[in-house]
Amino acid sequence: MDIALTTPAGGKSKKVVTVADDAFGCQFNEALVHQVVTAYLAAGRSGTHAQKTRSQVRGGGRKPWKQKGSGQARAGSIRSPLWRGGGKVFAAVTGNYAQKVNRKMYRAALRSVLSELVRQGRLVVTEGLSVAQPKTKELLSALGGMGIVGNALIVACSPDRNLALAARNVPSIEVIDVAQVDPVRLVGYERVVVTVDAVKKLEEALS
Repeated sequence: MDIALTTPAGGKSKKVVTVADDAFGCQFNEALVHQVVTAYLAAGRSGTHAQKTRSQVRGGGRKPWKQKGSGQARAGSIRSPLWRGGGKVFAAVTGNYAQKVNRKMYRAALRSVLSELVRQGRLVVTEGLSVAQPKTKELLSALGGMGIVGNALIVACSPDRNLALAARNVPSIEVIDVAQVDPVRLVGYERVVVTVDAVKKLEEALS
């Protein structure tokens, strides 16, 4: 399939980039995309919450007072769950929230999302996007020339320091390279700006 390039003036150029239908023209699999996105977000959870049981709390090895004759309730340890500072009865333990997603499913989800972006007109392919200096004004001017207003994801073929610095002060714009592309980023932005070199690299990775 052919995707028309977007000119700096915001219109469609006569030039096109030819991409494989398998990567940018497949049907949208909502269930698969949902599963992969959920697994990706779950893998980012730290799972570091933890509490201690009475056996893990320090101290409490000595009986606080004798069993009888003190007039107080029977107690065997100051680390009992009934005491302040004692252990928890059902203590929370560290957890791993990772979900298994094999490589074939992950690539299929990326292909599905990219194809849907093309159908919705949210994938903007340009010959090149760069700024001479790492200035936010220059980047916003370049995006505005292509008719992009609002949040946008810029995908470059390789890390571009000037682009990254120029977009750093704009929360709604993110610059990444092809190696950092993931389904969560793709579905989270209104427009995805991709250079021709990045498109070819994505096609090669998803083939």
